[in-house]
Amino acid sequence: MTDVSEPSSRPVPPSERAGADDLRSGLADLAGLVADSLGLEELLARVASYAVQAIPAADGAGLTLLRTDRPDNRVEVLAASAPFVQQIDEIQYVEVNEGPCITAALEQRTVRSGSLGGEKLWPRFGPRVGRLGVHSVLSLPLLLPGRVVGAINVYAHSKDAFTDRAAELGELFAVPAAVAVHNAHVLTQARTLTAQLQTALSTRPVIDQAIGILRARSGGTAEEAFDRLRRISQTENIKLAAVAQSIVKEAVRRAQARHTGR
Repeated sequence: MTDVSEPSSRPVPPSERAGADDLRSGLADLAGLVADSLGLEELLARVASYAVQAIPAADGAGLTLLRTDRPDNRVEVLAASAPFVQQIDEIQYVEVNEGPCITAALEQRTVRSGSLGGEKLWPRFGPRVGRLGVHSVLSLPLLLPGRVVGAINVYAHSKDAFTDRAAELGELFAVPAAVAVHNAHVLTQARTLTAQLQTALSTRPVIDQAIGILRARSGGTAEEAFDRLRRISQTENIKLAAVAQSIVKEAVRRAQARHTGR
Protein backbone atom coordinates (compact mmCIF):
# COMPACT_ATOMS: atom_id res chain seq x y z
CA MET A 1 0.00 0.00 0.00
CA THR A 2 1.31 3.47 -0.82
CA ASP A 3 2.14 5.53 2.26
CA VAL A 4 0.22 8.78 2.75
CA SER A 5 2.24 11.49 4.44
CA GLU A 6 2.75 15.23 4.55
CA PRO A 7 4.19 16.77 1.37
CA SER A 8 7.96 16.67 1.37
CA SER A 9 10.10 19.74 0.75
CA ARG A 10 12.86 17.69 -0.94
CA PRO A 11 13.67 18.56 -4.54
CA VAL A 12 11.95 16.31 -7.04
CA PRO A 13 14.54 14.37 -9.08
CA PRO A 14 14.43 15.04 -12.84
CA SER A 15 13.60 11.38 -13.51
CA GLU A 16 10.51 11.57 -11.30
CA ARG A 17 9.42 14.87 -12.89
CA ALA A 18 9.82 13.30 -16.32
CA GLY A 19 7.84 10.25 -15.22
CA ALA A 20 5.01 12.41 -13.92
CA ASP A 21 4.99 14.44 -17.14
CA ASP A 22 4.92 11.27 -19.24
CA LEU A 23 2.05 9.93 -17.15
CA ARG A 24 0.07 13.15 -17.59
CA SER A 25 0.67 12.99 -21.32
CA GLY A 26 -0.42 9.35 -21.48
CA LEU A 27 -3.56 10.09 -19.46
CA ALA A 28 -4.38 13.02 -21.73
CA ASP A 29 -4.08 10.74 -24.74
CA LEU A 30 -6.36 8.22 -23.05
CA ALA A 31 -8.94 10.89 -22.35
CA GLY A 32 -8.83 11.90 -26.01
CA LEU A 33 -9.70 8.44 -27.31
CA VAL A 34 -13.10 8.31 -28.95
CA ALA A 35 -14.22 4.69 -28.90
CA ASP A 36 -16.84 5.01 -31.62
CA SER A 37 -14.27 6.23 -34.15
CA LEU A 38 -11.91 3.26 -33.65
CA GLY A 39 -12.21 -0.50 -33.89
CA LEU A 40 -11.60 -2.40 -30.67
CA GLU A 41 -8.20 -3.78 -31.70
CA GLU A 42 -7.00 -0.37 -32.89
CA LEU A 43 -8.12 1.25 -29.64
CA LEU A 44 -6.33 -1.39 -27.56
CA ALA A 45 -3.18 -0.87 -29.61
CA ARG A 46 -3.40 2.86 -28.91
CA VAL A 47 -3.75 2.23 -25.18
CA ALA A 48 -0.72 -0.08 -25.29
CA SER A 49 1.35 2.61 -27.01
CA TYR A 50 0.24 5.19 -24.44
CA ALA A 51 1.36 2.80 -21.68
CA VAL A 52 4.85 2.76 -23.20
CA GLN A 53 4.80 6.53 -23.12
CA ALA A 54 3.53 6.75 -19.54
CA ILE A 55 5.71 4.12 -17.82
CA PRO A 56 9.45 4.79 -17.43
CA ALA A 57 11.89 2.33 -19.06
CA ALA A 58 9.19 0.63 -21.16
CA ASP A 59 10.29 -0.62 -24.58
CA GLY A 60 6.94 -2.09 -25.57
CA ALA A 61 3.54 -3.02 -24.19
CA GLY A 62 0.69 -5.39 -24.89
CA LEU A 63 -2.93 -5.22 -23.84
CA THR A 64 -5.11 -8.25 -23.40
CA LEU A 65 -8.79 -8.85 -22.79
CA LEU A 66 -8.73 -12.06 -20.80
CA ARG A 67 -11.67 -14.28 -19.80
CA THR A 68 -10.61 -15.31 -16.29
CA ASP A 69 -13.98 -17.01 -15.72
CA ARG A 70 -12.96 -19.82 -18.09
CA PRO A 71 -10.55 -22.62 -17.17
CA ASP A 72 -8.41 -21.93 -20.24
CA ASN A 73 -8.11 -18.19 -19.47
CA ARG A 74 -9.26 -17.53 -23.02
CA VAL A 75 -7.86 -14.44 -24.69
CA GLU A 76 -10.61 -12.42 -26.38
CA VAL A 77 -8.53 -9.65 -27.94
CA LEU A 78 -4.78 -9.11 -28.07
CA ALA A 79 -3.02 -5.86 -29.07
CA ALA A 80 0.64 -4.89 -29.02
CA SER A 81 2.69 -1.75 -29.49
CA ALA A 82 5.56 -3.60 -31.19
CA PRO A 83 6.14 -6.91 -33.01
CA PHE A 84 8.40 -8.32 -30.26
CA VAL A 85 5.57 -7.82 -27.74
CA GLN A 86 3.17 -9.74 -29.97
CA GLN A 87 5.71 -12.58 -30.18
CA ILE A 88 6.07 -12.70 -26.39
CA ASP A 89 2.33 -12.65 -25.77
CA GLU A 90 1.78 -15.44 -28.29
CA ILE A 91 4.20 -17.52 -26.21
CA GLN A 92 2.33 -16.61 -23.03
CA TYR A 93 -1.24 -17.23 -24.15
CA VAL A 94 -1.02 -19.71 -26.99
CA GLU A 95 2.03 -21.86 -26.36
CA VAL A 96 2.53 -22.18 -22.60
CA ASN A 97 -0.59 -20.60 -21.00
CA GLU A 98 1.43 -19.05 -18.18
CA GLY A 99 3.03 -15.70 -17.60
CA PRO A 100 2.77 -12.32 -15.89
CA CYS A 101 -0.47 -11.18 -17.51
CA ILE A 102 -2.31 -14.34 -16.52
CA THR A 103 -0.97 -14.06 -12.97
CA ALA A 104 -1.86 -10.36 -12.74
CA ALA A 105 -5.40 -10.94 -14.01
CA LEU A 106 -6.14 -14.04 -11.93
CA GLU A 107 -4.66 -12.63 -8.70
CA GLN A 108 -5.77 -9.04 -9.41
CA ARG A 109 -2.42 -7.54 -8.48
CA THR A 110 0.56 -5.86 -10.11
CA VAL A 111 3.27 -8.34 -11.11
CA ARG A 112 6.89 -7.39 -11.74
CA SER A 113 10.06 -9.25 -12.70
CA GLY A 114 13.51 -7.93 -13.56
CA SER A 115 15.06 -11.21 -14.66
CA LEU A 116 12.64 -13.21 -16.76
CA GLY A 117 15.28 -15.70 -17.85
CA GLY A 118 15.62 -16.96 -14.29
CA GLU A 119 12.05 -16.33 -13.14
CA LYS A 120 10.81 -19.36 -11.22
CA LEU A 121 7.21 -18.19 -11.14
CA TRP A 122 6.85 -18.91 -14.88
CA PRO A 123 9.40 -21.69 -15.61
CA ARG A 124 8.24 -22.24 -19.20
CA PHE A 125 7.53 -18.64 -20.13
CA GLY A 126 10.43 -16.79 -18.49
CA PRO A 127 13.46 -18.54 -20.06
CA ARG A 128 11.97 -18.36 -23.56
CA VAL A 129 11.40 -14.63 -23.26
CA GLY A 130 14.85 -14.13 -21.74
CA ARG A 131 16.39 -15.81 -24.78
CA LEU A 132 14.65 -13.19 -26.92
CA GLY A 133 16.61 -10.49 -25.07
CA VAL A 134 13.68 -9.23 -23.01
CA HIS A 135 14.39 -9.39 -19.28
CA SER A 136 11.90 -7.15 -17.45
CA VAL A 137 8.13 -7.10 -17.28
CA LEU A 138 5.51 -5.10 -15.43
CA SER A 139 1.97 -6.51 -15.62
CA LEU A 140 -0.95 -4.40 -14.50
CA PRO A 141 -4.48 -5.81 -14.10
CA LEU A 142 -7.25 -3.70 -15.56
CA LEU A 143 -9.78 -3.65 -12.74
CA LEU A 144 -13.34 -2.46 -12.43
CA PRO A 145 -15.51 -2.95 -9.34
CA GLY A 146 -16.11 -6.68 -9.03
CA ARG A 147 -14.38 -7.73 -12.23
CA VAL A 148 -11.14 -7.97 -14.20
CA VAL A 149 -11.24 -6.47 -17.70
CA GLY A 150 -7.81 -7.71 -18.71
CA ALA A 151 -4.20 -6.65 -18.21
CA ILE A 152 -1.42 -4.51 -19.61
CA ASN A 153 2.02 -6.11 -20.06
CA VAL A 154 4.92 -3.67 -20.24
CA TYR A 155 8.31 -5.07 -21.31
CA ALA A 156 11.90 -3.83 -21.29
CA HIS A 157 15.04 -5.36 -22.75
CA SER A 158 17.27 -4.45 -19.80
CA LYS A 159 17.26 -6.23 -16.44
CA ASP A 160 15.56 -4.69 -13.38
CA ALA A 161 14.12 -1.95 -15.58
CA PHE A 162 10.94 -1.23 -13.64
CA THR A 163 11.36 0.54 -10.31
CA ASP A 164 8.77 1.01 -7.58
CA ARG A 165 8.06 4.42 -9.13
CA ALA A 166 7.43 2.84 -12.53
CA ALA A 167 4.99 0.40 -10.93
CA GLU A 168 3.22 3.26 -9.16
CA LEU A 169 2.88 5.25 -12.37
CA GLY A 170 1.69 2.12 -14.15
CA GLU A 171 -1.03 1.53 -11.58
CA LEU A 172 -2.19 5.14 -11.93
CA PHE A 173 -2.35 4.68 -15.70
CA ALA A 174 -4.23 1.37 -15.42
CA VAL A 175 -7.24 2.90 -13.64
CA PRO A 176 -8.58 5.05 -16.52
CA ALA A 177 -7.23 2.54 -19.04
CA ALA A 178 -9.56 -0.11 -17.58
CA VAL A 179 -12.55 2.21 -18.05
CA ALA A 180 -11.58 3.08 -21.63
CA VAL A 181 -11.03 -0.57 -22.57
CA HIS A 182 -14.25 -1.72 -20.92
CA ASN A 183 -16.32 0.97 -22.64
CA ALA A 184 -14.78 0.12 -26.01
CA HIS A 185 -15.49 -3.59 -25.47
CA VAL A 186 -19.11 -2.91 -24.51
CA LEU A 187 -19.56 -0.68 -27.56
CA THR A 188 -18.11 -3.36 -29.83
CA GLN A 189 -20.43 -6.00 -28.37
CA ALA A 190 -23.40 -3.66 -28.88
CA ARG A 191 -22.40 -3.08 -32.50
CA THR A 192 -22.10 -6.83 -33.07
CA LEU A 193 -25.51 -7.48 -31.54
CA THR A 194 -27.07 -4.71 -33.63
CA ALA A 195 -25.59 -6.19 -36.80
CA GLN A 196 -26.89 -9.63 -35.86
CA LEU A 197 -30.38 -8.27 -35.19
CA GLN A 198 -30.39 -6.38 -38.49
CA THR A 199 -29.33 -9.54 -40.30
CA ALA A 200 -32.05 -11.51 -38.53
CA LEU A 201 -34.68 -8.93 -39.46
CA SER A 202 -33.59 -8.88 -43.09
CA THR A 203 -33.53 -12.68 -43.41
CA ARG A 204 -36.70 -13.46 -41.46
CA PRO A 205 -39.07 -12.97 -44.45
CA VAL A 206 -37.19 -15.43 -46.67
CA ILE A 207 -37.04 -17.96 -43.81
CA ASP A 208 -40.80 -17.62 -43.33
CA GLN A 209 -41.29 -18.13 -47.07
CA ALA A 210 -39.15 -21.28 -47.03
CA ILE A 211 -41.12 -22.62 -44.05
CA GLY A 212 -44.34 -22.02 -45.95
CA ILE A 213 -43.01 -23.84 -49.01
CA LEU A 214 -41.88 -26.85 -46.95
CA ARG A 215 -45.23 -26.98 -45.13
CA ALA A 216 -47.08 -26.93 -48.45
CA ARG A 217 -45.01 -29.87 -49.66
CA SER A 218 -45.17 -31.99 -46.52
CA GLY A 219 -48.31 -30.88 -44.74
CA GLY A 220 -46.30 -30.58 -41.53
CA THR A 221 -46.22 -27.90 -38.88
CA ALA A 222 -44.15 -24.72 -38.92
CA GLU A 223 -41.91 -26.17 -36.20
CA GLU A 224 -41.26 -29.29 -38.28
CA ALA A 225 -40.43 -27.19 -41.35
CA PHE A 226 -38.04 -25.01 -39.35
CA ASP A 227 -36.34 -28.09 -37.89
CA ARG A 228 -35.80 -29.36 -41.42
CA LEU A 229 -34.20 -26.05 -42.42
CA ARG A 230 -31.97 -26.16 -39.37
CA ARG A 231 -30.86 -29.75 -40.05
CA ILE A 232 -29.95 -28.88 -43.65
CA SER A 233 -28.01 -25.86 -42.40
CA GLN A 234 -26.03 -27.94 -39.91
CA THR A 235 -25.43 -30.89 -42.21
CA GLU A 236 -24.24 -28.81 -45.15
CA ASN A 237 -22.56 -26.15 -42.97
CA ILE A 238 -24.53 -23.39 -44.67
CA LYS A 239 -26.20 -20.47 -42.95
CA LEU A 240 -29.90 -20.93 -42.30
CA ALA A 241 -30.81 -17.86 -44.36
CA ALA A 242 -28.84 -19.21 -47.33
CA VAL A 243 -30.67 -22.54 -47.11
CA ALA A 244 -34.01 -20.73 -47.01
CA GLN A 245 -33.04 -18.54 -49.96
CA SER A 246 -32.10 -21.61 -51.98
CA ILE A 247 -35.46 -23.28 -51.28
CA VAL A 248 -37.37 -20.13 -52.24
CA LYS A 249 -35.39 -19.69 -55.47
CA GLU A 250 -35.96 -23.30 -56.42
CA ALA A 251 -39.70 -22.97 -55.76
CA VAL A 252 -39.85 -19.80 -57.88
CA ARG A 253 -37.91 -21.52 -60.69
CA ARG A 254 -40.33 -24.45 -60.71
CA ALA A 255 -43.35 -22.15 -60.70
CA GLN A 256 -41.93 -20.18 -63.62
CA ALA A 257 -41.23 -23.39 -65.52
CA ARG A 258 -44.80 -24.58 -65.05
CA HIS A 259 -46.14 -21.22 -66.12
CA THR A 260 -43.94 -21.20 -69.24
CA GLY A 261 -44.92 -24.76 -70.07
CA ARG A 262 -48.57 -23.86 -70.18
